Formats: sequence, C-alpha cells, structure tokens
Amino acid sequence: MTITRQKFSIVSLGCARNLVDSEVMAGLLRQSNYDIVEAPDGADIVLVNTCGFIDAAKAESIDTILEMGRLKEAGQIKKLVVAGCLSQRYPDELARELPEVDFFIGTGEVPRIAEILRQHEAERTRRQFVGLPSYLYDHVSPRLRGAPSFSAFLKVSEGCDHKCAFCIIPQLRGPHRSRSIESVVKEAELLVQGGVREINLIAQDLTAYGRDRKDGTTLYGLLQELDCVEGMGWIRLLYAYPNYLDDALLKLIRDSDRICSYLDIPFQHINRAILQRMRRGKSGSAVREIVQKLRAGIPGLTLRTTLIVGFPGETEADFLELMDFVEETRFERLGVFKYSDEEGTAAAKLENKLSAEEIERRWQEVMDLQAQISRKSNEALIGTIQRVIICGADAETQQLHARTQAHAPEVDGVVYISGADGDSEPSPGTMGDVKITQALEYDLIGEITHG
Repeated sequence: MTITRQKFSIVSLGCARNLVDSEVMAGLLRQSNYDIVEAPDGADIVLVNTCGFIDAAKAESIDTILEMGRLKEAGQIKKLVVAGCLSQRYPDELARELPEVDFFIGTGEVPRIAEILRQHEAERTRRQFVGLPSYLYDHVSPRLRGAPSFSAFLKVSEGCDHKCAFCIIPQLRGPHRSRSIESVVKEAELLVQGGVREINLIAQDLTAYGRDRKDGTTLYGLLQELDCVEGMGWIRLLYAYPNYLDDALLKLIRDSDRICSYLDIPFQHINRAILQRMRRGKSGSAVREIVQKLRAGIPGLTLRTTLIVGFPGETEADFLELMDFVEETRFERLGVFKYSDEEGTAAAKLENKLSAEEIERRWQEVMDLQAQISRKSNEALIGTIQRVIICGADAETQQLHARTQAHAPEVDGVVYISGADGDSEPSPGTMGDVKITQALEYDLIGEITHG
C-alpha cells in the first residue's frame, strides 16, 4: 500500500537567527518523511515561524497567521502551526484569540517539531508546546537551506544574558549558551563543501561567544579556526556587543583575507543618561572611544550600528547629541528603531514617554542625515575597484546585482551591475572585481572588470 507523504511549508519571519531555526525544522521534517514545498497553498501543513521582538514585527506575524488562517478556511491547507518568539511570548493569549491555529510551539521546541506533530495527531486537544528555552542546534542537526546557495548564516550561540531595559529577547530565547568551536567549524566546512562562499556568523551577542563554556573558548579562537577552512570566501561578523573587542581580535580581522572588515555593533544611543536608563553599561565617552579604537585597529572598516530614538525621557537636547554623534562618526551603515513599549521590559515602566508623532519626527531626521552620509560615502568609491560576490538578478527589476565585503546580506545595499547580459553574465556565488561608476544613497552601480 502506498502511503501519501504530507507536504509541509514554512513561512519564516524576523531575523536571520529565526531563519536558521526554520531551516533546521525543515531539515528535521524532511528527515521524518515530510515533503517540503515552497508555496503555502500547496501544503498540507503550514508553519509560521514568528518574530515577537517589537510592535511592527508582532503585527507582521499576526497578519501572516491570519492570512494562512484564511487559506485553511478555504480548504487550501489542512493544518496551521505557529512557532517562534510570538508563541514563546504569548502562548495563552494566542491560543485564546486564534482558534484557527492547530497548535503553538516555543523557541526551545525546534528539535521536537516532528515529534510534536505526531503527538498532536494523537492528542488534538493540546494546543501549546512551550517550555523554557534550552535548545542549541549543532553541526549534526539536519538543516534544509533555501536560497541563496552561496551565502549562509551560521548561529554560534543562542540566548542572551544582557539586561537591556528595552529588550525582551532574554525572555524569549533564554540564557546565553555557546556551541563548541569544533561544532561551528565542522558546520562551516559542511557549508563550504555544499557551495557556500560567504558565512555570516550570528548570535544575540557574538562577542559573548564561549564565555559561558568556561573552557577557554573565545571568538578569537573560533575565528582563527574558521580562517583556515579551505575554500572559504568571506567570514562576516554580525550582532557584536561593544565589549570584548580587544586588540588581538581586531588584529586578526585586519590581517585576514577572509574575515570581512565589517562589524555590526548596536550602540543604541550616545547620551550618558539615556544609556544608563537603557542599562547598556557604557557611557557616551566610552562609546566614542570604542569607535576610535575600531577605526584605528581595522583600516577601511565598515561599521554598522543601530540606534533607538524616542526612549522614555529622551529630551530634545539628548536627541541633538545623538544627531551630532551620527554626523561626527559617519557610520557606513545605520539602522534606527522607533521606541515602543514592550510588555515585560523595564523600559515599559519608565515615565516621560514621548508621543508617536515626536518619535516619528526624530526617526525621520536621523534617517535623512544618514542618507546624506551614505551617499557621500558611496560617492567616494566612484572609480575604485571592489571585490564582489555575485548575487543574481533582482527579483523586481531582473538587474544583476552583487555585494562587496561592506554589504551584509538582507540589511545593506547592493552593487547593481551594468553591461552584463546573456552568456557573459556571471552565475550567483561567483566572486570577481567591479569598477564603481555611480553612487546612489544606499546602493552602487558598477561594471565587471576583466583581466
């Protein structure tokens, strides 16, 4: 007798860390004889892996769940599962308000996805599978990666021990816990053997990597090993915290041909009083010292940061100090969050909240300033030769584009390639040189050089 295999589709929302969880669940399900399909309306089971970090992310998650719920009501899918941070944060409320969802699983239940599906078949009344997060995937975890094939995120640790007043992540992801260097390197080797040329190291706090193991494991030691992986193209460091960036680590990044001269460090603010209320542990002067140290230690560094505007008690003078900081530092990459109260955080209990209109104004002013800075930075690259990795055709314009070491996937701009078409167009994952011919606010335009 032929047994029909169920089809499964995953809709992954939020950050790259969430994407890795989705890829691991996809691998586990394929290993358990489910067929993975891309389109939700062609699946028997749809899993929405949600983000619950800030209001905008929660709204996107709820909208996606409701959209999948309509597909279920129309008979286009049979079962709807909700996973990830939103399930971890609001299991009771979601189960009460979203009867169209068959069940909810938390962030720590990733390795049990196939088991939970079987359990729910036998025990349909149970709709919540949410516990304390302690899960940490490793190199033996099956992982079914999507596009692009040449670039991968590699999660080196999970959870966070910081107590930032505005952040809910420690409650959603649990305490910080690191993989072994051996496990991370083995996964990197497997990824490279599978055609990956660019590995992006991710964690809630990359610079905290290894400290919890208490066996001498450090980010420096990990990078030393990864730098020797044969066939590796680029190694990129994302989501660092402004601690533990010592001289030895900076020298290793500077001297390596594989480790990108790129750091993503969320400074959040520059005003001393605001940083104290945020529980960030660094004064404004210390932040400036770190920036100077990084610029001096890694010539040509691309520095990305994120800031928060409208934090409770942020005065106009505090905001102007932040604007001055952006002007003087001239970050190559900058993202700005609009503060919003998040249940369960210390910041939500603070007084002197700003209006949504005022927060929007401040956000727009920082973004306008950064657009000017970014354009000038890009204009300085006109006429230079830049090493790039080809990404393929843009989904909307069908124009060939690429990224330099200074462009992280998904969050930064790209280099649009002119003059390449037909048989001469290089395939995705190819690395080559491009001469920059034009500069936009966040993107570049260039031509492939030969010889």
